[in-house]
Amino acid sequence: MQIQINSDHNIDATEALAAHVEDVITRALHRFAGRISRIEVHLGDENAGKHGADDKRCMLEARVEGLQPIAVTHDAETVHDAVHGAAEKMKHALEHSLGRLRDEHR
Repeated sequence: MQIQINSDHNIDATEALAAHVEDVITRALHRFAGRISRIEVHLGDENAGKHGADDKRCMLEARVEGLQPIAVTHDAETVHDAVHGAAEKMKHALEHSLGRLRDEHR
């Protein structure tokens, strides 16, 4: 499973942040790793540096064999919280989509 991280110019995309994002996504989606070819991560600051509630956004798009891309978005106060929230949403979306696909092939 390849993880590609993109961020807008308002997010300081350090190596430490990239390592954190990869770790969170790998842990959350490990059981789907054989079915996912790529995860695209898009990090953004919706208020362009101004402080505000839930202004950090993480959008994940999973490329899964046999399915259309699956995308989820989570907004939070920090980038770390946005990544965790999006990873959990993606896990549930994959469970739902792959479970439905499995049921159709029975």
